[in-house]
Amino acid sequence: MTGTGNSETACPVLANNIQGVLWALLATGLFAIVAAMAKVAVTEYHVLQILFFRQIVVFLSSLPSIANSFPQSLKTKHPEMHVVRLLGAFVALSTSIWAVAVLPLTTAITLAFAQVFVVALLAMWFLKEPVGLYRIGAVIVGFIGVVVVMRPGVDGLINIYALIPLAGAVGAAFAVISVRKLSQTESTATLLVYQAVFVGILSGIPLLWLWVTPDLPGLLFLLAMGVLATIGQWVGVKALRLGEASVIGNIQYTQLIYATVLGYALFDEIPDAYTLIGAAIIIGSALFIIHREAANKRLAQVK
Repeated sequence: MTGTGNSETACPVLANNIQGVLWALLATGLFAIVAAMAKVAVTEYHVLQILFFRQIVVFLSSLPSIANSFPQSLKTKHPEMHVVRLLGAFVALSTSIWAVAVLPLTTAITLAFAQVFVVALLAMWFLKEPVGLYRIGAVIVGFIGVVVVMRPGVDGLINIYALIPLAGAVGAAFAVISVRKLSQTESTATLLVYQAVFVGILSGIPLLWLWVTPDLPGLLFLLAMGVLATIGQWVGVKALRLGEASVIGNIQYTQLIYATVLGYALFDEIPDAYTLIGAAIIIGSALFIIHREAANKRLAQVK
């Protein structure tokens, strides 16, 4: 009877994980498509104008949640943490567009994965998460992978453009850590309204000088990017609700496969050996961190 009960419990979890993985694959595919679209859009429009249109769509999609709790959604107990989160999100979002403009699609996305290691470091310092030799070792190995992708000493000095997605990874990590902290006291509506409005303002103000009026195809293209990115976010949330975080977290690295295919098909980009080797090191060490954290959580639950 015990074995039957365990199998019955395991089956729904497995089924949910399979559904979650499928949704996660869709989300990562959408994000890769948006990155490829951004590489096309930056030939005509400024990075901040592309980000501004994306935030318009995010804001419109968030209106029902914002309206239901307005004006309470504007109240916060930690305004300083919102500032850190918004600046981090702004840097992450803007550099993700900038990076694909100046780097091969696969390289830009690979270096953005450094976010995992920065989050691990920040969690030690700011969230007081336990520091272990395994995590420190994985972080060090991961950053070695980043160095390999950046290929210092190959064809001269380091590629300065490779610092752009790394800056985005740092910004994204600060945003993630801030959300972890804020989610303990702030509502989802509050988190939505602050990012939707203030990242839009940060990207919108410079457009007084940088604005380029799009024609109808250009307008539709910019709005489509915003729609696909927003759908990707919602699909990603659905994936996390269905599947275990340790399982779904692994799927984000399939974005590299999508990026390689899109980079080759649309821009004739072929990843070199340094990018492929570095990507393998980065993904391997990141997966180790994810699985190690999942194992520690299961052990804590047993205790």
